[in-house]
Amino acid sequence: MFKSKNYFLSQPHQPFFLLSFVNAILLIIIFSLSMHGLLTLKINTSLFHSYGLIFLCFTPAFFGFLFTTFPRFLSVEIINKEFYTKIFTLFSIGNILFLIGSIYYDLLVNISMFIIFVGYLLSIKKLIELHLQSSAENKHDTFWILIGFCFGIISSILFLLSNTYITFISYGAQVGIYLYLFLVAFAVAQRMIPFFSHCQYEKDKTFLRTVVVLLSLHVVFEIYYFNLSFLVDAILAIIIAKEIYRWKLPFPNSNPMLWIMHLSLFWIPISFLFSSISSAMSYYYAYHFVYLGVHMLVLGFLLTILIGFGTRVTIGHSNNIMNANKLTISLFVLTQIVVLSRMIMSITASMKYDFMILFDISIILWVILFVVWLVQFFNALVFGKSLSKD
Repeated sequence: MFKSKNYFLSQPHQPFFLLSFVNAILLIIIFSLSMHGLLTLKINTSLFHSYGLIFLCFTPAFFGFLFTTFPRFLSVEIINKEFYTKIFTLFSIGNILFLIGSIYYDLLVNISMFIIFVGYLLSIKKLIELHLQSSAENKHDTFWILIGFCFGIISSILFLLSNTYITFISYGAQVGIYLYLFLVAFAVAQRMIPFFSHCQYEKDKTFLRTVVVLLSLHVVFEIYYFNLSFLVDAILAIIIAKEIYRWKLPFPNSNPMLWIMHLSLFWIPISFLFSSISSAMSYYYAYHFVYLGVHMLVLGFLLTILIGFGTRVTIGHSNNIMNANKLTISLFVLTQIVVLSRMIMSITASMKYDFMILFDISIILWVILFVVWLVQFFNALVFGKSLSKD
């Protein structure tokens, strides 16, 4: 049964998830058309691709999730509708201007990035206020989430300055992916996934600090000389694998809502291991892997956890039974196929074969994933409709 027409804005995750998932489709289609020469962008293609995915795709999903859960983490009052609606409006206006400006008029892109930056800053300000006013004993996880968002501010500024200094695009992407997106998502994941899995373990409060130091070294090395971070990446793969193993996650298991989240975690050390190997081969032997490591991290961890958490929150907050039907399970499997297709593309490129067909396949699979997800969950997300059990 449909709920009231005002249901769409009744919870923060609903508008932000919709914006995030629609952007995932539009951004990758425009990027693909540009790569094939079928569409000429008015801005640098790397800027469009990296900034778009970081701040138009993943960031709205982050705020949708954290505007809902951050107050619960800290045992404070929920974020009011007036505030998150204002943030959603700023991101929506910035989003529209970014897409139009990228195709027709580049000045609009600068305006759009500034509008999104304002919305981002207001959001971080609100989360910091909640953190400071909370009297909860354990604010360790929320502290590192906020540190990650502060790195996002640096990334935003670098992208804003990239119109003057084009090299800042790669700097903004490095900071944005490793010190912002990854850190925020991992800080949330290491809190929530063991909890969902009913795993009890003694948390190592020095672990995230160590990870941040190593991620910072990764970024510094990559900025200094491309592919120089292979040793740091190897260390990250080892220490994160050891930490995840220490959690004793019940994998494999029969619950799709759990194993999709477990898989997202397993991709982290795998991604850093492949990043280390591919970077070393590129650095010493001039192999070209077309950004294998970063794409494995973004798709293997961030995409998988986006689909996993996005599905869980959408089902749970629309009063549906926390259960994955056959189509949802198929989406979880497809997510992993998307990751593997992108891996195969990079490995093929390193062998100096034509990889554009594989590029197109990975793009098509990405679009299918998000289109089918929206078809499956649109009515639940927008109207609160009951989901099919089949």
